[in-house]
Amino acid sequence: MFARWQYLSSHYFAESDYSLVLLFTSANKNGNFVALRVVFLFCLKCLQKLSSSRMQNATMVRPLFGGALSATIPHSAKDISELREIPDNQEVFAHDHTDQSIIVELLELQSHVQNGDAARYHFEDVAGSNKASAPGTSEVRAVVALPKSDLSLEECSSAFLLTGTQCVAKFNEEAKNTVTIYLGLFRLPQFSTDVLVTFNDPLSISPSSSSAVGIGGEQQENTEPWTLQDFQHLLQSLRLHDPGVFG
Repeated sequence: MFARWQYLSSHYFAESDYSLVLLFTSANKNGNFVALRVVFLFCLKCLQKLSSSRMQNATMVRPLFGGALSATIPHSAKDISELREIPDNQEVFAHDHTDQSIIVELLELQSHVQNGDAARYHFEDVAGSNKASAPGTSEVRAVVALPKSDLSLEECSSAFLLTGTQCVAKFNEEAKNTVTIYLGLFRLPQFSTDVLVTFNDPLSISPSSSSAVGIGGEQQENTEPWTLQDFQHLLQSLRLHDPGVFG
């Protein structure tokens, strides 16, 4: 039986990033010292698994339009259809703790506009719905094509991401908020459909707006706002399962 232990050194196994090897010596029953290597599973492996689990919980692949489509929706998303009636051609999600929202819409293909002009057309249509059509109340900052190799929606002929701003009054209030609008457009001419995904990200909120209520309050778990990267991940994950949804 080994009589005593003496810690000599520690190092990582070259064969594994997750093992910690501790080298000890001990005296055996003949009085000779022998070297022993005791291998411990390093906590990093557990931490990485935990981190991965949290990331999976942070975002969720959700069915859209009864499962006809799906996409990865960011953390803290509330399905607005559980609170009020939503048009059949829309899926609407709102952040639990911020004034951000994401809208997925199935719209009639606007075949008279092509390429980036189609994204601008839909942006102007959104501006009209937001009563932000007056001069100086909306601006397109950039329109870029999305590489099809990065998309899961293989059926689209082309896709674009528009970035712009609009001055929007919530619930027909007098106070207006400046909102950054990220607009993803997927064109599916074979189905006579434009799939529009809009991310409304408030840039500045008027103190008189109802959106100002609760902002700056006590920090809660998962209060982090959605980011452009979250939205890009959503666009890349959008997938079609049942073309019958287009009629």
